[in-house]
Amino acid sequence: MNKGELINRIAEEANLTKAEATEALAATLSAISDSLKDGERTSLVGFGTFSVTARKARDGRNPATGATIKIPAKNVVKFKPGKELSATVN
Repeated sequence: MNKGELINRIAEEANLTKAEATEALAATLSAISDSLKDGERTSLVGFGTFSVTARKARDGRNPATGATIKIPAKNVVKFKPGKELSATVN
C-alpha cells in the first residue's frame, strides 16, 4: 500500500473527503516526526511504538573496492510493533 492508497482507505473508512484524509494523515505523520525529532517516543497502543536510538560510528567496507571506510554516528528510527498488530500479521 502506498500513501495514495492509504489516503483513499482513510477517506472511505472515516467518511472523509480525500482532501480531509490527506490533511489528517499529514498531521499524524508530522506529529510523530516532531515527537521523534525532540527525542521522545511515540506509542500507539495496539499498533506499536516509534523511538529514536543513537547508532555509534563504526568501520565499514566498500563492497566494490574492499577499502575500509568510516561510517559516521547517526540517529535511527526504530519501530516495535504492538501485540494487536503482531497478532493481525501472524
